Amino acid sequence: MTSANQHNVLFVVGARPNFMKIAPLMRVISQQQTGIHPFLVHTGQHYGPDMQSSFFDQLDIPEPDIDLEVGSASHAVQTAEIMKRFESVLDQDTYSAVVVVGDVNSTIACGLVAVKKHIPLVHVESGLRCYDRGMPEEINRVLTDQISDLLFTTERSAHDNLAKEGIDSQKIHFVGNVMVDTLLSNIERSVPYDQTINKFTNDECHISEKDYAVLTLHRPATVDNPARLKDIIQTIINVSTKIPVIFPVHPRTEKQIQQQQLEILFNTSNVIRLPALGYLEILGLLKSARFVMTDSGGLQEETTALGIPCLTLRPSTERPITVSEGTNTIVDLNADKIYSGVNDILETGGKSGCIPEYWDGKAAERIVSILDQWL
Repeated sequence: MTSANQHNVLFVVGARPNFMKIAPLMRVISQQQTGIHPFLVHTGQHYGPDMQSSFFDQLDIPEPDIDLEVGSASHAVQTAEIMKRFESVLDQDTYSAVVVVGDVNSTIACGLVAVKKHIPLVHVESGLRCYDRGMPEEINRVLTDQISDLLFTTERSAHDNLAKEGIDSQKIHFVGNVMVDTLLSNIERSVPYDQTINKFTNDECHISEKDYAVLTLHRPATVDNPARLKDIIQTIINVSTKIPVIFPVHPRTEKQIQQQQLEILFNTSNVIRLPALGYLEILGLLKSARFVMTDSGGLQEETTALGIPCLTLRPSTERPITVSEGTNTIVDLNADKIYSGVNDILETGGKSGCIPEYWDGKAAERIVSILDQWL
């Protein structure tokens, strides 16, 4: 039970990026006196004890009040299952709002259920657009923003995107980036890169700080296409002749590499294979890297916040400020562009960039203050 001046609010997490975005919100609410009584729902879109340990424990997020345990499936099946199970949660109590973050299936699934039950919806990280409707995440972003009652943005260009789509400006608040809040509050706790390498390779690390690259690949458009996957692996093998490449392998990518018989990548002496890592291990690798190659959205932001050059292995980005002000360069899966970007970084240091406005570690404070007043 909550007091009369408190509002029950559901906060939804589902996939890896959500944990980093929800953690600072939960922390600020626990530290401040507000009218917000939070309930944490984990949809289980990403699941298992490793995920529980890596994110809930490392980021000091309280155990979820509700775990839907949905698990992996196709987009349609997963979205439908989340909606079915989330509806029963909303039927059990009265809630003043549902807060969703990012652009994963859990975001749109829980958002749709909330608004159809006339519960106000709050979207953290609104207005980001890459204008590629071939990306499932783009569909999730656009639809979630259309049905949200309160929208929090990470960069000013997001406001223009929302205005073009007819969103009332009174609903939109530029607050900064909660991912950066999490990064800044955990940077001193990050695991040193050599400890992580030693732990998983059973060999003493002889790689110096700032003398390696980090690679991450996980998007279906990258790894589920056999021809594209083969090409990018050959490109990475070539890059590794210039600088060691540390590759924490996503389970999806691991499966595709095995199915396509592309293990040659892991037989390359200068490519260091690691399992999927926890947040503090990834943060330690990023902090000490010369540069990063990735198809992730979050890593584009984190590298900009850390001042680490980033080569994004996608044709576009929904985070344009990482390119215009930050350290990010879009190279797609084009081998020539990747080689050119790598050579520029090795010869000149690459893009230095600057820290975008409001990426100051206080985004969650702004969000909680506005949300509390709004409720």
